[in-house]
Amino acid sequence: MSKRWHPTAIIDPRAEIEPDVEIGPYCIIGKNCFIGAGTVLHGHVQIFENTRIGRNCQIYSGAMLGGPPQDYKFKGEVSYLEIGDNNIVREYVTIHRATGEGEYTRIGNNNMIMAYAHIGHNCIIGNHVTISSYVGISGHVTVEDYANFGGICGVHQNCTIGTLVMIGGMSGVTQDIPPYMLATGRPARVYDINIRGLRRANVPAKIRSDLRQAYKLLYRSNLNVSQALEAIEEEIDPSPELNHLIAFIQRTREGFNGRANNPPPL
Repeated sequence: MSKRWHPTAIIDPRAEIEPDVEIGPYCIIGKNCFIGAGTVLHGHVQIFENTRIGRNCQIYSGAMLGGPPQDYKFKGEVSYLEIGDNNIVREYVTIHRATGEGEYTRIGNNNMIMAYAHIGHNCIIGNHVTISSYVGISGHVTVEDYANFGGICGVHQNCTIGTLVMIGGMSGVTQDIPPYMLATGRPARVYDINIRGLRRANVPAKIRSDLRQAYKLLYRSNLNVSQALEAIEEEIDPSPELNHLIAFIQRTREGFNGRANNPPPL
């Protein structure tokens, strides 16, 4: 047993653990797990079977990663949870592996998942995402890079949250939220673009202005979605960010998050 593994830890012999992993007291690591170098498991962490955790992660007490999905369709098939590098997973977070033979729940790199948050089966979480305490993300949700969730949010299954979205605390998300937007409420409604997040991401002022114009055409005009998209393509200079926004709205399957009712003042 490694000197970095507490003697009370229970580790399945079929688990693969790289050097310099620290395993605290009363941790449990199941079969066919992988833990990358430099990762620290604080006390009372449980890693269920078929879970892969990357390098230099911090997993805090009470976290339960890779448990079976809360899904009536799950019949015990082999499925997986994959967590990338440099993630912080705080106390009592739960992340479930997928439903479906050979399917994955995937968490990217450099994410902060705060205490008591839950991420359901078959979710795809990108990079640099911040998920505040008590957030509940249902199954089959996709979250793009640099999204932020305020505390006690709930996200309905099959939603997609775009890059650099900020969702206000205690919101209930029932539809897709397009990239670069601010949203809040129950149900959550878009009310502006995420200017602060765009600045922090070093998006140039011209593109920020263009995105705000696109937001106004989508949410503050009398145009329907098809007309707004046509106006955006005709009136606003293309950029990678604008192209991503247009493509997101075009491909969303559940209907993109609709116009705000009495949105907060700008």
